[in-house]
Amino acid sequence: MTKENYQFDYSLISNHDKAVILFLHGFMGDIDEFDATIKLLGDDFSYLILDLPGHGNTQVSGGNEFYLMANTAQALINLLDELEIHKCFLVGYSMGGRLALYLTLHFPARFYRVVLESASPGLATEVERLERVKHDAQIAKKLARNSNKSDFAAFLLNWYSQPIFGNIKHHPEFEFMLESRLHNQPVELVKSLQFMGAGSQPCLWEILKNNRIPLLLLVGENDHKFIEINRKIAKIAPLSQLKVISNAAHNIHFENTEKFVQELKEFFTATFI
Repeated sequence: MTKENYQFDYSLISNHDKAVILFLHGFMGDIDEFDATIKLLGDDFSYLILDLPGHGNTQVSGGNEFYLMANTAQALINLLDELEIHKCFLVGYSMGGRLALYLTLHFPARFYRVVLESASPGLATEVERLERVKHDAQIAKKLARNSNKSDFAAFLLNWYSQPIFGNIKHHPEFEFMLESRLHNQPVELVKSLQFMGAGSQPCLWEILKNNRIPLLLLVGENDHKFIEINRKIAKIAPLSQLKVISNAAHNIHFENTEKFVQELKEFFTATFI
């Protein structure tokens, strides 16, 4: 793998030599995913935001293996090297949270502290992974059929009807979020789903016990599935703490931005152990 395989669309927002926070968006998100969060955080930090492979304007050349989590993680480390960011904070949401956990466990020297929002270590058994691959293949087929904007919009409405998203469709900014999702290309999203979905990613459950980085696990009070997953993570991973956020389901930073930002500030500015 060479850096030529990845042309990340990224933005580095620098604030007076303040420590960098690297944000990793979720499936169907993009470089603008955390704009409201960054606005509230202000100039207390610097920020690195980007489109992950399969999303936005990031370009991937070569085979489908460059969409895999391990290769994507290494590409992000290469980007940090290129930008001379030797160590930073890390925030990952959902798919980006699974990738952030992989980075934390495989490249611990590169991160001060890590926030995982509605994330998981993947699926624990081969049976679960195979079932998820089959499930994601069905979703991929539906995505691939979205030949126009209206079809894609209908797909998104169905996607956000899943129980883990709670009442997100009633949020006053939901239509704006939906419009931003429509900037993605379904054919590229299919590759992301197939090669970095929960069924395809390396299982991280067994190596959670090796964690050496302070972890903040955030889950929404209405996302019961991920509350249970993260309770298990908190029991296994050293230096981890779990917080359940009110008035939110899976997408905490969208539904309760102020509380999300408060948790980030407190965690990142707390006295290091």
